[in-house]
Amino acid sequence: MRTPRWITTAAFVIAGFMVLPTLVVIPLSFTTRTVLSWPPSGFDLRWYEEILTDRAWQSALVTSLQTGVLTAVCATVLGTGIALSLSRGRYIGRRFFTIAVLAPMIVPTVILAIGAFFVFSSWGFRGSVVALAAAHTVIALPLVIVSVLNSLSQFDRTLELAGYSLGAHPVRVFFTVTLPNLLPGVLAGAMFAFIISWDEVVISLFLSSPRVRTLPVLIFSQISSGVEPSVAAAASLLMAVTLILLIGTRIPAMLGRKRKRLHAHS
Repeated sequence: MRTPRWITTAAFVIAGFMVLPTLVVIPLSFTTRTVLSWPPSGFDLRWYEEILTDRAWQSALVTSLQTGVLTAVCATVLGTGIALSLSRGRYIGRRFFTIAVLAPMIVPTVILAIGAFFVFSSWGFRGSVVALAAAHTVIALPLVIVSVLNSLSQFDRTLELAGYSLGAHPVRVFFTVTLPNLLPGVLAGAMFAFIISWDEVVISLFLSSPRVRTLPVLIFSQISSGVEPSVAAAASLLMAVTLILLIGTRIPAMLGRKRKRLHAHS
C-alpha cells in the first residue's frame, strides 16, 4: 500500500519546520561582524580559524573527541555483551535486568546527571574525561543494545553450531563467526554512542570543570557571557560531525544487506 502523497508532503513540511531554524547558525558562522545579528553580512572564515586555534576551543574539542571515543568503545563492548546475554541467556531476573539497562532511554537526563554528579563527586572523578565518558556510556548503552539485538534477531545460529561441530573453541567461534555477522549492528551502535556523547550537554554541565569542558558545554558558557559568531561556528562544526556520523550509521546496514545478497547467491 502506497503512502498518500499528502502525508509525505506534510511530513516533509513539518520536518523542514523543525530543522530549518537550526540551520540559521550556518550562515551566521561566516559573518564578518563581531556580534551575531541577522541577516549576516559578508563572508569570513575567521570564526572557524578562531575555534581551531584558540586554546579554550581546542581543549574543548579534544575533550569532546576523547569522551566520544571512550564512550563509543565502552558502550559498544558492554552493549554487545549485554545484548548477547539478553538474547540467549535464560536466568532469573532477566526481565528486570532488561528494564534496568534500557531505563536511561526514558529517564530524564537531568536526573541521571544529578545522580552522576553526587556519585563521581564522592569518588573524586568529577571534572575528568573518565567521569564524562562513564556517564555518557550509561545513556548510550541502550542504543547499542537495541542495535545489536536487531542484528541478533537476523543472525542464523546454525553457523555457530557448525563451528562448534567442527571442534572450534567458543571464543574462536565468537570472533570468526558471531562477531563478523553482528558487525553492522555493532558498528551502528558505536556510531550512535559517539553521537550521543558528542552532542550531550546536560550531564556534561554537571560533570565538567573549568579545565575539562566539552564543546557543547563551552558553547553554553559562551552564550551565557555574550554571543559571538565563534559560537555559531562551533555549533556548525558540531552539526557537521553529527550529520557525517548519522550518514555513516547507514553504511554498516548497507554492508549487511550486501553480505546477505552475496550469501543468497552463493
